[in-house]
Amino acid sequence: MKDAIALLKEDHAEVKAMFREFEGLGQRAFASKKKLADKICLELTRHATAEEEIFYPAVRSASKEAEDLVDEATVEHASAKDLIAQIGAMEPQDELFDAKVKVLGEYIAHHVGEEEGEIFPLAKKAGLDLQTLAREIEARKDEIDFVPPRLPPTGAGRSGRARA
Repeated sequence: MKDAIALLKEDHAEVKAMFREFEGLGQRAFASKKKLADKICLELTRHATAEEEIFYPAVRSASKEAEDLVDEATVEHASAKDLIAQIGAMEPQDELFDAKVKVLGEYIAHHVGEEEGEIFPLAKKAGLDLQTLAREIEARKDEIDFVPPRLPPTGAGRSGRARA
């Protein structure tokens, strides 16, 4: 059984390969683009959900050093989810479809670099039970079979501040 870090790195590699495949599709390969974009979005949703619900809380509680990094990663996930929702609501013939998939790929590549270079080493150093986390992550990912629509944040006024 892989540990949590190996499992998450494998996810990173798989999604990176899907983005490369997407870039190689022809301009008019609309059906293939839609199918692959949907697959990318689903895999990213599974991965991000498992990280946010299982991996990040474990790292946060085990390593004071990782708190700010986990906060930043969580914010990066929120931005990626917004792009995922936009892509999911589009057709591959739509203006900016390819651009949004490309930007999502670049965004994820940046995020992965930080995660693998900063958060994963801290998780290893913290002595987490990475085998148990891997089983929990895998089980959670298996439960997710669709990309939920993004809803606007609740309780925020036009200024962006929560209402009393």
